[in-house]
Amino acid sequence: AKREALLLKLGYPADYTAPRYDCEKCHDTGYVGTDMCECMKKKLVLAGYASSGLGKLMTTQNFDNFDLSYYKGETVGVMRANLKAMREYAESFDPTTSKNLLLTGGTGLGKTHLSTAVARRVIDRGYDVYYTGAVAMFSDFEHQRFGQGLTETSIADTDRYFTCDLLILDDLGTEMANQFTATCLYTVINERINRRLPTIVNTNLMSKELQARYDDRIFSRLIGEFRTLVFGGTDVRRQKLSK
Repeated sequence: AKREALLLKLGYPADYTAPRYDCEKCHDTGYVGTDMCECMKKKLVLAGYASSGLGKLMTTQNFDNFDLSYYKGETVGVMRANLKAMREYAESFDPTTSKNLLLTGGTGLGKTHLSTAVARRVIDRGYDVYYTGAVAMFSDFEHQRFGQGLTETSIADTDRYFTCDLLILDDLGTEMANQFTATCLYTVINERINRRLPTIVNTNLMSKELQARYDDRIFSRLIGEFRTLVFGGTDVRRQKLSK
């Protein structure tokens, strides 16, 4: 009573010294009893978005705004099937049972859009997703190998390729092909296969081009251990610009 009187005398509310919680349900502990609070779940999802490597793509690309009207003829049926397959993949994703996916086809046909949509939904469901371009991945390994030596940061940068629940590797085939990048690619793919952790690979290269670019060890795993979804049609980005 004395404290309240003093606070009021000094011009403060009587409950000025009482704790203020962002979440009144859990009092900012993250848990209501033994159950995780909704506020904690939202924070974890936002943290997943921030660490996924997707950036602004996460806010603009999802399953609902994938527009099939840009595809004509027989391609519509193929792309509708691809959309259905990737939506089901995201909804049923489990790092212990989900398969690897290889998305092939020309530029601007929706591979990045749908793989981003998968990443967003899988993160929403509480899994660790890392989305990166092939050039960026090889740059991380190059820095670790040829930089200033191993550091905790450089180890962490490359360790995630082997440990995340779902790795999405975009634009495979745009990197400079040499023995170093081939070794890195084989190591990542083979290690994740051995650990039974799923990977989604996007590439503009078709089967024959993949075989010509990569050695038999890599090609065999991409074809034998991945489910291939072929994307067809006319570059959607160009279609949008022409409207």
